[in-house]
Amino acid sequence: MVAPLYTTASGLLFHAGKILVITVGLPARGKTHISRALERYLRWMGVKTQVVSLGDYRRKTLGGAQKLPMDYFTLEGQKSEETQELRKKVSLGCEKLIWDFFEQGGQVVIYDANNGRKATRQALAEKFDKAGIHVIMLESLCDNKEIIERNIRSVKISSPDYRGWNPDKAVQDYYIRIRDHEKHYEPVEETDWPYIRILNVGEKIMMNDIRGYLQSRIVFFLMNIHNRFRTIYFARSGQSLIEHSYKADSDLSPAGWEYAEKLKDFVLDRRAKSLEQRGLNPQERRLVIWTSTRRRSHHTAWPFLAHATGQSSTPSLGPIGPGVAPTTDDSGSGGSEVDASGSGTTSPPGNTTSPSPPVSVTPLTSIPTPNNQAGIHPLSQVTYSSGSPASPASPASGVITPPASTTGGGVLTSSPTATSPGSTTGQPTATTTANATTATTSTQFHKLGIKIVEKQQMSEINPGIWDGLTPDLVRKYYPEDWERFTKDPYAYRAPRAESYHDLSVRLEPILIELEREQEDLLIIGHASVIRCLLAYLIGLPASEIPAIEIARGDLLEVTPTSYGVHSQAFHFWDGPGRRGSGSGGEGGEGGEGGGGYGKDENNFYENYAEDTKGKRKNTGGEGGVGGGEEGREGV
Repeated sequence: MVAPLYTTASGLLFHAGKILVITVGLPARGKTHISRALERYLRWMGVKTQVVSLGDYRRKTLGGAQKLPMDYFTLEGQKSEETQELRKKVSLGCEKLIWDFFEQGGQVVIYDANNGRKATRQALAEKFDKAGIHVIMLESLCDNKEIIERNIRSVKISSPDYRGWNPDKAVQDYYIRIRDHEKHYEPVEETDWPYIRILNVGEKIMMNDIRGYLQSRIVFFLMNIHNRFRTIYFARSGQSLIEHSYKADSDLSPAGWEYAEKLKDFVLDRRAKSLEQRGLNPQERRLVIWTSTRRRSHHTAWPFLAHATGQSSTPSLGPIGPGVAPTTDDSGSGGSEVDASGSGTTSPPGNTTSPSPPVSVTPLTSIPTPNNQAGIHPLSQVTYSSGSPASPASPASGVITPPASTTGGGVLTSSPTATSPGSTTGQPTATTTANATTATTSTQFHKLGIKIVEKQQMSEINPGIWDGLTPDLVRKYYPEDWERFTKDPYAYRAPRAESYHDLSVRLEPILIELEREQEDLLIIGHASVIRCLLAYLIGLPASEIPAIEIARGDLLEVTPTSYGVHSQAFHFWDGPGRRGSGSGGEGGEGGEGGGGYGKDENNFYENYAEDTKGKRKNTGGEGGVGGGEEGREGV
């Protein structure tokens, strides 16, 4: 979590005291979605937070709407004595839950209810203010009918209140309930209390008298949320040539390229089926792919672009592997050095091995660099020149080399209509924009519905001096450090390394961008990074992060909903770095793979708890789309 690894004497963080957030708004305005998202983020920060939902408490204690008096949900006229008693019981019960949580050491409570009448919320706020608890009004307004109807259909009519109802009739009934509340709704205009007003779930935000660090963090988070439907996919990067070295940053192995193809096939097929089931056209929605700047991560995304552009994605392998990075010119722009004919040689920075065979590069288009030197477009056709040794694992010509990372960060966009100087008419034009502050590289194919973003913060956990060591060697040479590590794998930091807590702090900007992203998202990353992101989405405690199983060959599907997330796991691939040695029975998958079919103990720090026991293995080949698919609820 991003909070410091300490607590004050009171158990509270950031010297912010206790905070009660009272939600205000008409039904179906996204209050529940906002409340649950805020709870998830504050818990990630280490703040003890709980949502108290009046609707959930009422359904739990009184049952569904069918068991309530006819006038329970109406505000018009005089209420029956029974309705008054039931309403009072629910209200007092929620207040008791709030008091109990604060007394047990909780710091923030989000009271999820309509609270549409000024007198009601004023009386509630005064009660807790007298006890020294800071009160914030959180009002959610919505004038977008599409958002309102989506909230009703996706959340409200699926509740026990409308169990067995026809969906259309349930929507009509709920609109009647909304119109009744509209007549008596009083917006937050009083300035007695700090308040945050959100329009259309993040479209616009206003605030009054927000004070202190924690309250400011709440506002910051709420500025970045939305409730648009999207699905988030997680997958490990492919196996690399040098699996056990953090410093090597090696490229994908032949098995890694095969894995990347299988991942592309499975993701596209699974996503298309999922969207079609919801009545959505996959061609009308863009897929965004996030990777780290490590080669094995962003090269695993290469088949997606190759598929979208109709190019071959089979790599051509030289002695140092496919997709070597271009050398950086003296200007530091990160561009590739090529001559005027569009051909040249490339080699990875700092490469100490034998140079790769000369290649002839025929760029689809050139990328102008700041000093007007020619660059290589990510979609380049590479052919080994005559006399150079071709890899036996791939054809000698007509293949695609993956895009190299942009050093220093930047944005790379592609348009299918514009042309650049020196490019063939009708070919895509690519432009680069340096942006060292974001440290990301974005490859956009707007017409093709694919966008790839490289994020430096998503690099795997740094093992420090334990890099490349097996557990036995660590126990031998660092016995005290090993003992401390096994006692607290989340918080302990090996010498010159990162702990999982350090990694969580580094990933906080990624979490905010994750909340902002409105498109379907595929994250191709490292096991340690995926563990932290999953723990945030699902709401797991920090102590469980190092033990989350993230096996290569599994696709994790997470769909955010108003009440949390719905998660499934699908197994689609078996191969090097996945199966145990021998028959592939119960061998665990270590490391980022392992150069063979067994466990790579040399990379245990990154994959502390990797284990594939209990997985159903594919019986129909290598587990492509439709072969050996396995769905599991709850990642």
